[in-house]
Amino acid sequence: MREVPREWLDFLREQYPAGSRIQLKEMGNDLNPIPPGTMGTLRVIDDLGTFHVKWDNGRELGVVIGEDRFSVHPPEPTLLKLYMPLTADFYPRDEWGDTSEEGEEWDSRTLLDYGDQILGALIRERAPEENERGLMRWYGKQDSVDSKVRSAVFIVEEKAGRLWGVAECQVVGKLTPTELARLKDYLSGQASDGWGENFEQHEIQVDGGELYVHLWNSDDWSIRTEQERFAPKVAKGLPELCFSTLASTGQLICIKRGGSGYYPSPRDTGNKERNVELADELNENLGVTPAQRQAMEIGSMAGWDVPGADPGNYEIQREELEEGGMTLG
Repeated sequence: MREVPREWLDFLREQYPAGSRIQLKEMGNDLNPIPPGTMGTLRVIDDLGTFHVKWDNGRELGVVIGEDRFSVHPPEPTLLKLYMPLTADFYPRDEWGDTSEEGEEWDSRTLLDYGDQILGALIRERAPEENERGLMRWYGKQDSVDSKVRSAVFIVEEKAGRLWGVAECQVVGKLTPTELARLKDYLSGQASDGWGENFEQHEIQVDGGELYVHLWNSDDWSIRTEQERFAPKVAKGLPELCFSTLASTGQLICIKRGGSGYYPSPRDTGNKERNVELADELNENLGVTPAQRQAMEIGSMAGWDVPGADPGNYEIQREELEEGGMTLG
């Protein structure tokens, strides 16, 4: 059994992540070889250095450097967005065109009307050396983050009624939790002390004055993925799924934790009374309590952050159902 140095394995896995495309040129001494020219998708590189491939013809067979001839094409980069809160200082001009020395602090809601100007300023701030890799040009380390993150740039994006600063990253393969943490740490430094510190010193001309935008601020600042930032926050103790019925028609429905609205159940009997009984039976089999069911009903229609969407607030759930005009049964 051949031994493969750990450093070589790490290099191969960084350069050729799962999802890379393999094109076979010639297979070695296999009794039933894959035809030359066949394409496949890399699943994993094992500790022996074997490239385990699912070939487009349906077969699964590994290839080895030195024993087989093949080329590897890394997967196309995917987009990763990391969101950070924006603030700005606005310095108004008076009727004579003079800029005030006292600024007004603007939050991300106020900045919604200035997204185009801020984005334009961010693009103009980029140095020629950053054309290919953006902020990763200055990363300065030869590690897995450097090899996986092909580029990163700061932009702005409107989302959830606010204007957010966004680090838009092109990533090959999938970042591990440790790699993601390292990337966040690096971009946080660029937002606060590096690139962002230079950017916030340059004025942006807007109607009525000058705007100085901060990618970083010291008050409750964080940089998070889209899932971390915007995924609905649900209360503890909610089941993944529960059943209910529509009071108007008696239709049997499913409610999924964190989802909006409901889904028709394929178990619907067409009979209102039987569906009510069936919903109770199915919930009992799933271990769903009445408080959990009502919390799921409220969350799916009124949002998962309202008090009634917490099964611990059983006493106020019925009030929210009635006040909101909700008609689940």
